Amino acid sequence: MADVRRKRSALKIVLAGSIAMSLGAQGASAQTQSLRRQEAQRVAPRPGMMPHGAQLFAGRSLSGVPGFPLPSIHTQQAYDPASDFTSRWTRADALQIKAHSSTSVAVGQNSMPAQLTMPNIPADFPQTSPDVWIWDTWTLIDKHADQFSYNGWEVIFSLTADPNAGYTFDDRHVHARIGFFYRRAGIPASQRPVNGGWIYGGHLFPDGTSAQVFAGTTYTEQAEWSGSARLMNVHGNTVSVFYTDLAFNRNANAGNITPPVAVITQTLGQIHADFRHVWFTGFGTHTPLLRPDGTYYQTGQQNEFYSFRDPFTFEDPQHPGVNYMVFEGNTAGDRGTPNCTEADLGYRPNDPHAETLQEVLDSGAYYQKANIGLAIAENGSLSKWKFLPPLISSNCVNDQTERPQMYIKDGKYYVFTISHRTTYAAGVDGPDGVYGFVGNGIRSDFQPMNYGSGLVLGNPTDLNTAAGTDFDPNPDQNPRAFQSYSHYIMPGGLVESFIDTVEGRRGGALSPTVRLQIAKSASVVDLRYGNGGLGGYGDIPANRADINIAGFIQDLFGQGGQSGLLAQAANANGANGQVVRQINQFVNQ
Repeated sequence: MADVRRKRSALKIVLAGSIAMSLGAQGASAQTQSLRRQEAQRVAPRPGMMPHGAQLFAGRSLSGVPGFPLPSIHTQQAYDPASDFTSRWTRADALQIKAHSSTSVAVGQNSMPAQLTMPNIPADFPQTSPDVWIWDTWTLIDKHADQFSYNGWEVIFSLTADPNAGYTFDDRHVHARIGFFYRRAGIPASQRPVNGGWIYGGHLFPDGTSAQVFAGTTYTEQAEWSGSARLMNVHGNTVSVFYTDLAFNRNANAGNITPPVAVITQTLGQIHADFRHVWFTGFGTHTPLLRPDGTYYQTGQQNEFYSFRDPFTFEDPQHPGVNYMVFEGNTAGDRGTPNCTEADLGYRPNDPHAETLQEVLDSGAYYQKANIGLAIAENGSLSKWKFLPPLISSNCVNDQTERPQMYIKDGKYYVFTISHRTTYAAGVDGPDGVYGFVGNGIRSDFQPMNYGSGLVLGNPTDLNTAAGTDFDPNPDQNPRAFQSYSHYIMPGGLVESFIDTVEGRRGGALSPTVRLQIAKSASVVDLRYGNGGLGGYGDIPANRADINIAGFIQDLFGQGGQSGLLAQAANANGANGQVVRQINQFVNQ
């Protein structure tokens, strides 16, 4: 504690306003946690959420709906992380989404429970940046997934693409580069620009460096896909970025000549900041960590449309010092092999509404076989990993469980992932959005949240009407069925995503942040957050502060890979006054 006080005292000289804002954000986070606990204990009388007097967390019910099968029984029991137990998101589970969807809404309205639906994003949303399209976004975190500012600046990372390069919004994926954005920490959303106030800092990695992983590989396009960014020392500036390195070998019609090559990759760099801006150095060496093995995780040779991406690392409180990674995969095996089992269906014995295995196989549902993978680090630098069996499979249910995260709250382990309506298997259905599973450890018999369905936060969708796609929507469908995607769960239940399509307008910008209240196996959208449940666009606050005095002084004097602010002032006639003004502006925010 004394060490903290000494640091705060020293920083008053050079970071007075910055530290006040950073610590103020932490205080606001503690207050938010208290309010959330109070809210979780009360009944919800507000319209559009639940009827007056109803339980706030109605999703705890597992009693099922007449005319539909009961959800599978899941114990939430924890297993050794290295064991071969894999939990299943079953067809019986996923059918609870349809069971709790209304059949009586007008065409094109929202048929799902209001407490599980993301509020409507306005069609006049602002662009985050005029320079790039933005989609998958994540933050600077530590091993516990706390969210850090650095020397008074909040920092985020996003997949970006150039909107003026001649390709369309839907072709952006093969051109994706990881970019970074920053803004001053601790400023309330009401005092920021409407678009969130994020400043685009450019590409995170030096040009061409991520391509080194594919030396000797034939490819036509190479891209950087999402992952996570780990602050290796919470009082230092070393950042480990785990991401998905992609190489595509395609013909003129965008068909695969050979399957894409996906490699989970690590690269190390350093974050820097002065009074004006944030920048990064390093990231020159990219180390391949994992390629799909064909035993647990499907390869491109087994299925050219395989998924293998989105690494998220963390340390387990139950296993101090041991680091794990969750990621998206597909169950190994050749595409089109009808190998779903009764266990994948998950029906209870003698359930009169159960499908037979043959009916499911005859429907072609066996093409969908997403899973959530697990790996364990074999060294302290996190540069060597080995596969463990998958945590969750969704064979004959869904084909994509993207951007999985491990979220630990009140002793419970939550696996959150995102998925599309269009990736569900025949006979099951659900909206684009967030899906969640809860257990008592990293590897558990995970129970799907909310009525046993898995649905946590869906776009407004009419499940009675065909979906279409985000780029070719069904005009009879809810005009916000594809309003947001790639949701990222943050401390305190905050959720950030990107805008895809709202009333036919394409996005490529940060969505308004929303907040989930989570209690055991259920959740609700907090309509008291922001304006009717919608917070500010890109409202992504840090809940912790990395105050690196030595790093700040070095960066200020130009030892961080760029000419520092004071060094520039010393070398430029008349610049001193400008420097003073910039420092004063920073301190007085």
